[in-house]
This record gives sequence, structure tokens and C-alpha cells, in this order.
Amino acid sequence: MSTLSSSLPNEQNRVQRLVNGERMSQAEFHRRYERCGEDEKWELVGGVVYMASPLRRKHSRYDDEIGYILGSYRRQTPGTEVLHNATTILDDDSEPQPDLGLRILPEYGGQSWTTPDDYYAGAPELVVEIANSKRDLALHGKRDDYQRTGVVEYLVVCMEERELHWYHFPSGKTIHPNREGIVRSRVFSGLWLDAAALLRLDSARLLEVIEQGLASREHAAFVKRLQAAHRKRGSE
Repeated sequence: MSTLSSSLPNEQNRVQRLVNGERMSQAEFHRRYERCGEDEKWELVGGVVYMASPLRRKHSRYDDEIGYILGSYRRQTPGTEVLHNATTILDDDSEPQPDLGLRILPEYGGQSWTTPDDYYAGAPELVVEIANSKRDLALHGKRDDYQRTGVVEYLVVCMEERELHWYHFPSGKTIHPNREGIVRSRVFSGLWLDAAALLRLDSARLLEVIEQGLASREHAAFVKRLQAAHRKRGSE
């Protein structure tokens, strides 16, 4: 009898598959997601489970361009970190896996942190999503979650419409390009982006503009503020 009992499946160890459209808490979603295969991508948005769609070449190219810009900024801005397709636990109803993001490290005054099992938690200062169109989840459920949980800025590239939307949630306004066509982050001083160049995937122009931003007085002042915040936290 003991042999028969040991051969029965353990209910606690049985993998419960995630189902698209199912409602659940972040804790339950996370438990199930960790047991999924590495090639699966799921997200919890507004308490609802979503399975990610296949990604086309154009999505990859935008991801590469934006990732290069954020990486260039991070390398000259101590105290910042780039997120790339990383699970981010926002609250009890939300665990997305945004395409990209940029955060201030907690020891430099940032508002997000790392969990004991090495996941991001809390809202990064900047989140980036690359959407097929304005109908996508990125401009609806995800935008609501990011705003609700304290993300400061949210950049969405809509490939079908060839549009760029950069939201500054604290002010409730959209950041628009200036007369030169440059969009400037309000939270990350010196993070400058030529909107039209991004939409046409013009790497040379994008590099030229981010280098101008990194050479600006605003960026230098921002680096000093981060360093001061770091020193202050170290002395506490």
C-alpha cells in the first residue's frame, strides 16, 4: 500500500498551467510562471493573465535601437540600470515583462528594488513598450497598471501607425518633441531621443542626439544629484 501511495502524483507539485484570460493574484501567477518553460512568456496585467504574441523582425529592430540608447545613457550615468525584457513585480495585480526600462538604483534614491530571488519589484522610473498598434495592450491595460503603480515615464512605440507616445504620469501630460524634433526625458536628464529618427530606425542620428544629451549641463547636474543621494544614503 505504501508503494501505491508513493506512486500517486503529488497535488502540490503538479504544474498548473497558465491560461490566457484567467484572473489571479500576482503571487499565484508568479508561482505558476516560475514552473513554465523558459521559452514561454506570460504577463499579469490588471489581474488578468496574458500570453505574449510572437515578435516580428521590426519589433526586434526597434528593441535594438532603443536598447542601444538606454545602454549608452546608463554607461555614462552611474546609479542607473537598464531593464531588458525583465519580469517586474509591480503590485498584487500586476507582473508585466516590459520590453525595456530604465531605473535609478535604490541606493541612489530610486523607487524600485530587487527581490531575494533576483526579480525586479516596484515601479521603474521609465518603462518602454514596442506595440504593433494603438489597439495593443501596451496602450490600455499596461498603461493603466504602469500609471497606477508609480512608473514616472512611459514610452510606447506604435509600429503600425509609426507613432511615438511618451507619457509623463505625474503631470498627466505627454512629452512632445521640441522644434528640433527631440524628445527629452523629464526624469532622466540628458536622455534625448530624436522621435523621427527612431521611427525610421536611423542609428546614426539617434547616436548623435543621445551624445548631445549626455554632454549637456542638465546631464552633468543629474549625475551630481545621484552621487549626492548615494553619499547621503551611505551616511545614514
